[in-house]
Amino acid sequence: MAAKKKLSNPVVAVVGATGAVGVELIHCLEQRNFPLSELRLFASARSAGKSLKFRGKKIKVKELTEKSFDGVQIGLFSAGSSTTKKFAKAAVAAGTIIIDNSSAYRMDPEVPLVVPEINPQAIRTHKGIIANPNCSAIISTCQAASGAGAAAMEELRESTRAYLDGKKFTPKVLPHPYAFNAFSHNTKIDPATAHNEEETKVINETRKIFGDPSIAIGITCVRIPVLRAHCVSVTFECENPISPEEVRKILRKAPGVKVVDDVERNYFPMPVDASGQDDILVGRIRRDLSDSTGRSISIFSAGDQLRKGAALNAVQIAERLVG
Repeated sequence: MAAKKKLSNPVVAVVGATGAVGVELIHCLEQRNFPLSELRLFASARSAGKSLKFRGKKIKVKELTEKSFDGVQIGLFSAGSSTTKKFAKAAVAAGTIIIDNSSAYRMDPEVPLVVPEINPQAIRTHKGIIANPNCSAIISTCQAASGAGAAAMEELRESTRAYLDGKKFTPKVLPHPYAFNAFSHNTKIDPATAHNEEETKVINETRKIFGDPSIAIGITCVRIPVLRAHCVSVTFECENPISPEEVRKILRKAPGVKVVDDVERNYFPMPVDASGQDDILVGRIRRDLSDSTGRSISIFSAGDQLRKGAALNAVQIAERLVG
């Protein structure tokens, strides 16, 4: 397929601008000095009228309608799958390229699912919609509150205060107490596979990103009482024997990755260090002792769900569209 023409100083719209990821999208655009001619912000009717800062100026948030995309070249969607499905047709018809953070089109064979450091070539195949992967399409996870949005983050704050004060707290956003607790990811479990929706996403999306439906993946997703930055524990098997030193060497050269693997200080990736960072922190790089062939390596990583898990990845895709 021939390369599509690059966009120059596009008009960019953020859909779901007042949500946790929407706010982070705006920060990423500003911090990375994204070359846009105008930024437009959209949200639901209840959020319309609010103002958010961008490059020293206040931009008023407008209510999202089917006419909102006139003159918009790139639409960064972060308002949930139902909103994407409702407005995608109108946006694409108006000439807007959608970069969508929801699950609406991730597994659609006509829609590329992109991590720029892995499969940027897939961007060229888009037909108006590019999907941003699920934040944890990277194996066994300990997920922060940010993965469930701003309301879950606030519930963690409130429930923690109540716990420390010895007060009763009834959860409203999540199904179980969040403070000083951990529980299986709060998505529906498929009775046929006994995997929840988050785990199924990890399996299916990882295979699509790498273009290999044969990749074997075992996965468990758990919520932990951390505001930002998901953690993942990964054991992977290689075709040939490989040493931890070789893996460290590869990871140090990998874009978007920072090796944090200080054995002497027992210092490894932590959510507190990953929060607000663009890089994925990777450490605890060691042989899997259960594999006598020497082909398996175990690692632990932490990455900010609102950054690389959502907003940053979307902006990086947009950067590929403009240059």
